[in-house]
Amino acid sequence: MNLKLNKIIKDNQEEVFPLIPDDSIDMTFADPPFNLKKLYNTYSDNLSEDKYIKWTNKWLSEMVRITKPTGSIFVHNIPKWAIYHSHYLSSIADFKNWISWRALSGPPNSRTLHPTHYAILFFAKDKKQHKTYVCRRPHLRCRKCNVLQKDYGGKKKVLHRFGPMLGDVWIDLFRVRHKKHRDSHPCQLPIHLLERLILMTTDENDIVFDPFIGTGTTAIAAKRLGRNFLGCEKDLDYYNIANEKIKNAKPQKKINGKWVSWHLGKVVTLREEDWDDISRCYYLPDKPEDIDKIEIKLKSELEFDMFEENNNK
Repeated sequence: MNLKLNKIIKDNQEEVFPLIPDDSIDMTFADPPFNLKKLYNTYSDNLSEDKYIKWTNKWLSEMVRITKPTGSIFVHNIPKWAIYHSHYLSSIADFKNWISWRALSGPPNSRTLHPTHYAILFFAKDKKQHKTYVCRRPHLRCRKCNVLQKDYGGKKKVLHRFGPMLGDVWIDLFRVRHKKHRDSHPCQLPIHLLERLILMTTDENDIVFDPFIGTGTTAIAAKRLGRNFLGCEKDLDYYNIANEKIKNAKPQKKINGKWVSWHLGKVVTLREEDWDDISRCYYLPDKPEDIDKIEIKLKSELEFDMFEENNNK
């Protein structure tokens, strides 16, 4: 690849895709304009339906082309457009999942159902060679009393200590709402959402590409998890914000040598295959049935660092 990794290119994705060789990217992720008349700085979000679909099909085809046979393709959009994306992608790639991310909170509309989710389409470049990992999220708990939100009908003894395997409905990750955490970009995604997708489908030093990188969320998530990244953004303001944020981003702290996704001081995603090693750094209930009474907590930083030091000798 002639392009330098770990860099954002200030250009339109239509100009950047031809520079990327076939079968060279481990994970591609696109969060395009939703054609909802959003106020982006320099590009239109108000195309006719036919023009929008033709435009999306062009870069969807390119995403599949540049993805490795072992790699994954993700597309984030509202259900209206995800239907068209899924139909087109199914003709050139292998469908894995339609992930419903419950994060949308638009104004009520008495003539339709209230929209409450975004779609994240998950496709594989090659069905036989595809690389993917089973991941887990923490059990959902009451914020005040810390009791498990779900009644497992007397089966708490068999629950996994950390949390359930991921399904295709995600209700535990939320949009960036507070103004102090938001950029000027109208559709900023949370970093831990991208980290989850990256943990699901890539390994350390793999390459992640985002053709609509905006203010850099995908690149930051990749950097925090020890992956390489590449992306493009034609708007100068977003490009500058992305580069500044990427420069200040630091790798996540591993747990016993394993990459995990952190948010607000807690692990929100980890790989199933890493749990045995990671669990050695946790305080766990003595009995499985006590999981409802005791919050699983990571050991103190001091104990954690000593554990790492002893195991690295």
